[in-house]
Amino acid sequence: MSADPTQVLAFETDCHIFEGCGFPAPGLHSFLFEPLWGDADSNLYFNKTMLLALLGSIIVVGFFWAAFRKPKVVPGKLQMIAEAGYDFVRRGIVYETIGKREGEKYVPLMVSLFFFIWMMNLWSIVPVAQFPVTSIIAYPAVLALIVWLTWIILTFKRHGFVGFFKNVTGYDPSIGPVLPLSMTIEFFSNLLIRPFTHAVRLFANMFAGHTLLLLFTIASWYLLNGIGIAYASVSFLMVLLMTLFELFIQAIQAYVFVLLACSYVQGALAEHH
Repeated sequence: MSADPTQVLAFETDCHIFEGCGFPAPGLHSFLFEPLWGDADSNLYFNKTMLLALLGSIIVVGFFWAAFRKPKVVPGKLQMIAEAGYDFVRRGIVYETIGKREGEKYVPLMVSLFFFIWMMNLWSIVPVAQFPVTSIIAYPAVLALIVWLTWIILTFKRHGFVGFFKNVTGYDPSIGPVLPLSMTIEFFSNLLIRPFTHAVRLFANMFAGHTLLLLFTIASWYLLNGIGIAYASVSFLMVLLMTLFELFIQAIQAYVFVLLACSYVQGALAEHH
């Protein structure tokens, strides 16, 4: 406790309402973790989010390896689930956006992105873990960078330098005098804003969702005192509802990220007129 008994540190969670302590609201400190290995000052360390990302990767790879290492004509339960997930991304996202002929070669990338992101999001509601890895901006940023580089490389490969310039700037002489302004806007939009918004959309949704879950969870504990118990039960009900809502949002965000990635690939492959 601080010297002044009316002041309570934000990270104190061992008190309840009516005990003279303030509400320990979640904040940026809720997204910071001490290194499990190494030294944070040296920028060479391994913390909880890195561990969850590593475990998530192992789980996704292990699941599909176990499902398809001995594929059968009549699939078992595990193979059936894996095939359903793979087929959902392939037919429901890639084929619908890019097309079957052009899109088939990008199915492995999009399936990997979808299930990796979904797993990183799901950590939010897994006991003990209880943290969405994608609420740390570095992870969505790297994934968005992979998609952005794929788009850049494909556009160059398909259209050459001149075609790339037209694709990136939205070159269309038919719009007349506003063409230079339009090209400038399109240039910055495609090369800077596009990867930024692609990453931030995923990050912001998971950051906000985790903050809300923390808020109601901490409130449920904080209100467990006297008449506050009645309010604690309402707060706990909100925890359950928010958890169910987060399950939906986690899948939707993985879907949206991959859908946008496919739309970028489709734009790179499309002929510019």
